[in-house]
Amino acid sequence: MIVNPTLNGWEIIYHRAHALLAAQLAGQWRRKNAPARLYETLAAISHHDDLEKEWEEDLLTEVGAPMDFMLNPDIDIERMANLGKNARYRGRWVALLISKHMSWLLEPSRGKMPELDKFLDEQLENQKLWTQELDIEKKDVDAAYAFMQWCDRLSLILCQKQLPDAERWLEITTGPDDERYDIMQRSDSLLTVKPWPFEDEKFTVNIEACDITQLKFKSSSELSQVLQEAPIKILEWTFVKS
Repeated sequence: MIVNPTLNGWEIIYHRAHALLAAQLAGQWRRKNAPARLYETLAAISHHDDLEKEWEEDLLTEVGAPMDFMLNPDIDIERMANLGKNARYRGRWVALLISKHMSWLLEPSRGKMPELDKFLDEQLENQKLWTQELDIEKKDVDAAYAFMQWCDRLSLILCQKQLPDAERWLEITTGPDDERYDIMQRSDSLLTVKPWPFEDEKFTVNIEACDITQLKFKSSSELSQVLQEAPIKILEWTFVKS
């Protein structure tokens, strides 16, 4: 989960909601140069964080505060493997992009555990096999995954409240066309991206979140119960072409 401090406690955004926001952003991309297999790619984006199950996990820091996902360095290979297995039921293209995402997340840790290295080797083998079976060029796969990363990164910028003030620009990342994109929040709170990558000149995306006022918890189950009972709010962002 994504945890943002507030004046009265914590704002909590579930990881699956963040992934859905990434898919909303992907759906706004200009159609004339959208990535291959756009709708299947949207499915991969919306489900790429399905391994996050906040209701089953250790949700607390050592002092009992809600734990932001960035503070949890644990590598759970079994959960990663299950994510890949479940993605396969949606089709090889979705499984291929999810596999590439797992490689991206875990390759920096290669060499730390034999079972991790084996898992990473299996991902590379699967990616090669599915690319061949789907009869698609590797460059098109790479572009689709770059698109997925771009949407994921932009969603995180919004969810983690990383937008700078004073109308300063922030780099998102390189898009599927190998071009750099930046985002800026205007003085009227509207957002713009340069160069403009979207189909429409104005659109709004949203996500559900909740606020809790309790600062510390005795157990993850206590936090989970509080989250289940917390009121839900809608966070919205409107993008406009400058």
